[in-house]
Amino acid sequence: MSLVEIRPATLEDRALIRSISERTWPSTYGHIISQEQIDFMLDWMYSDESLATQFEKGHQFFIAQLNGSDIGFCSVSAEEDLSFKLNKLYVLPTAHGTGSGKALLNKAIEVAKKANAGSLFLQVNKHNNAYSFYVKNGFEKESEFKFDIGNGFYMDDYVMRKKLHS
Repeated sequence: MSLVEIRPATLEDRALIRSISERTWPSTYGHIISQEQIDFMLDWMYSDESLATQFEKGHQFFIAQLNGSDIGFCSVSAEEDLSFKLNKLYVLPTAHGTGSGKALLNKAIEVAKKANAGSLFLQVNKHNNAYSFYVKNGFEKESEFKFDIGNGFYMDDYVMRKKLHS
């Protein structure tokens, strides 16, 4: 039987977070964006400096462990409009289907609810298979946008939201 545990991440987990990202992004985004954009975005979001800044700004990271092995992570942050944002959620391809993604999502929802947030929202690439995962877990497409991230690259995303209180 598989046992998924979620633990809070610390600044010392930056290398682990980057490693999981580097191992998940090629299969997640390789059919959607170029390798050059993947490399650019990994450096932009997962460098030691970028991750340190995210921690300093209050982003909370959590690590998923499956039978004692680190296999995924998520990040959530409070936003100005009394909502929370799920910034990141990645699980190693070898651990898909284990319930680890659902456990990480549940942790993000729990953190947002404890802070009395009215909703949890996220951005997901329009062609990312995770879109259906989020729909299945109660998120609704709210809008779509194309965001210029520099170097001639764009993020072409849906914004999805889940209401946390009825």
